[in-house]
Amino acid sequence: MRMLRSLVCGNKYEKAARTQGFTVIAGVDEVGRGSLFGAVVAAAVILPENTRIRGLRDSKQLLRADRERLAKIVEQKAIAIAVEEIDAATIDRINIYQASKLAMANAVLKLAPAPDHLLIDALCLDHPCAQTSIIYGDSLSISIAAASVIAKVYRDQRMRELHEQFPEYGLASHKGYSTPEHLAALEKYGPTPLHRKSFRPVAQTSLPWDISPDIEIIDAPAPLDQLQTEPQSDAVRSLH
Repeated sequence: MRMLRSLVCGNKYEKAARTQGFTVIAGVDEVGRGSLFGAVVAAAVILPENTRIRGLRDSKQLLRADRERLAKIVEQKAIAIAVEEIDAATIDRINIYQASKLAMANAVLKLAPAPDHLLIDALCLDHPCAQTSIIYGDSLSISIAAASVIAKVYRDQRMRELHEQFPEYGLASHKGYSTPEHLAALEKYGPTPLHRKSFRPVAQTSLPWDISPDIEIIDAPAPLDQLQTEPQSDAVRSLH
């Protein structure tokens, strides 16, 4: 985390894309990939050229009050914002990595105007648009950071709403992640229909007949920047 705080979040990658002739640049990011509960959420954000938002960076490094304040600023300044969520049942069916990519791709498809270049945190999408994949992109690119904050604020609010439906799990505090409180609730009450049965802590507290034989049980996923499907020579990979 100390290393992430040392990174400078700015317009470097947006400017680089514009020097190559691109004009409508979207930042894309997801949140909730490691959660045991609920949807994975992605956001795509198009900001005007040379936008500056003081304090904007990766949502994980921000306090709730700062995230919510910055999300409102992004909403005021953005040319376009789109949010997409992929539910737990789909995550179990296609796996969390593919679900994260699907959420991001679908968010991009919702944007109007359509972007001609994507800046993405740590991976490449199944989308014909030119793309730049940036490791630690949500700490380096203002557009990706904006998407990170929008997605995080949206998902956290959904978790607070679902806390009212499932109060015994403590979702409002841990947002579905693998905290001792959450694990204890899973052990005591078992999983809800919105828990991800393909995640080992949930599978271990499920009844055997609740787990489809087609579901691949996995441990909690690593951050996306540690889960590459293609080799990269450095921190940035562009696809045109």
